[in-house]
Amino acid sequence: MKNMKEVIVAPSILGVDENRVIADLPAIQEAGAKWVHIDIMDGKFVDHESGSLEVFQRLAKHHSLVNDVHIMVEKPKNYVESYVSAGANYLTFHYEACCCDHMVETVIDFIHEKGAKAGLSICPDTPVEKIIPFLKKVDLVLVMTVVPGKGGQTFMAENLEKVKKIKSIRPDVLVEVDGGVNAETAKLAVNAGVDVLVSGSYIFNGDVKERIANLLAVNK
Repeated sequence: MKNMKEVIVAPSILGVDENRVIADLPAIQEAGAKWVHIDIMDGKFVDHESGSLEVFQRLAKHHSLVNDVHIMVEKPKNYVESYVSAGANYLTFHYEACCCDHMVETVIDFIHEKGAKAGLSICPDTPVEKIIPFLKKVDLVLVMTVVPGKGGQTFMAENLEKVKKIKSIRPDVLVEVDGGVNAETAKLAVNAGVDVLVSGSYIFNGDVKERIANLLAVNK
C-alpha cells in the first residue's frame, strides 16, 4: 500500500546563483513547491562558507513560500534573532554545533521565543539516539543524507533508519532529508516516513517545474 500523505518539496539554493534563484522562483511556486530551503554556512562548522543574512533578506522579498533556513554554524544561538526577524519560518540548527544538551534546549527555546518553528539536524555519523531527548520540543528534524557543506553528493540511504526511529517515537514531527535527493532516492525517503524533501542539484540541473513535479509525485 502506497503512502498517500502530502510530500513537501523544498528546493535548496545551496550553490545556485542568487539571480538564477530569483528568476526561477515563479516556476518553483507554480510547480507546487511550498517551501524554499536556504543554507547558511559559516566556514567553521563546515569547511565552506555560503549564504548570508543579506542574501536571505533579498530572496525573502521575492516569494511567499515557507522559508526553511538551515544554519550550519558554530554558534547557532547567535543567528536566531536576526534570521527569524528576516523571515525564517523554520530555523534548523545542528546538534553537533552545541557543547551540551542544555545548549540544544536553550537554542530550541530561543527559536520558539522569537516566533519561529525549531528544527534540529544531525550529520550522517551522529547516532539518532543523541537527539531523542529533544523530539518532544522540536517542530522538525533534519536528517542529513550527505556530509553537510557541499552540494552534489551521493544519497546515504542508511540514514533512513534514523527517520524510521524518529517517526516511531514521535509520528507527528516533520522529518526532512537533505542531500542527494532525486526522483529515485525520494521514493526511498518517503517510504521511510520523510515529510520534507530538500533538493538542489536535481531540481536546478534540469527543468525546474518538471523536477519538482517528479518529487511531488513520488508517493502516488
